[in-house]
Amino acid sequence: MSTIESTTAAQTQTTASSAATQQFGEEFNNFIKLLTAQVQNQDPLSPMDSTQFVDQLATFSSLEQQVQTNSALGGISSLIGELHTMFASEWLGETVTVESSWVPYTGSEIRYLANTPTEADDAYLTVRDSEGELVWSEKLDMEHGVHTWNGQTNSGNTITTDEIFEFNIDYYRGEEYIGLGAPQVITTITDVSTENGGLRFGTSSHLSADLTSVNKYSEAVS
Repeated sequence: MSTIESTTAAQTQTTASSAATQQFGEEFNNFIKLLTAQVQNQDPLSPMDSTQFVDQLATFSSLEQQVQTNSALGGISSLIGELHTMFASEWLGETVTVESSWVPYTGSEIRYLANTPTEADDAYLTVRDSEGELVWSEKLDMEHGVHTWNGQTNSGNTITTDEIFEFNIDYYRGEEYIGLGAPQVITTITDVSTENGGLRFGTSSHLSADLTSVNKYSEAVS
């Protein structure tokens, strides 16, 4: 669901809650007036059975609490929708990094950062297709902040179809293996939506990520 849809839904829910609260108030006031009139005009020698009125009053009390709760939830939902709209306008068009081992290739150069451990001396990139076949491997230049892959293969060819590839970066200190890392793909936010109450970003590199997985990026960083 898009941010606009989320905001519209929240506004609709808030309007419905307000209408329900108003309708309940009118019905409750009418009930109190009726109960008061009957009590005042009852025959003292044959008092009316108030059991039904007591039960009805308890029902109204329960409904009142429910309507008030729904009204409060509607207000919270409306506020969340407004916050989503604000965040969407802040992130759309921003250049960010998204850490991901699986990266779609659509013919355009893939730019990425290597989250190199401080103790690492060397870093080696391997790119594999969806079947696990090795497509490309290289030793990364540790002096470069931004690395690229243009779809080239170890056989000297270039990938010509849209595919998704697995990127892994192995880190070494001398001959000691330190560990494995994923690239931080440099991309642009093109879409903001909501998912399970949180923000979800679509990107120009066809990666999807939530708010906790993206970081704003500036070329000055590299």
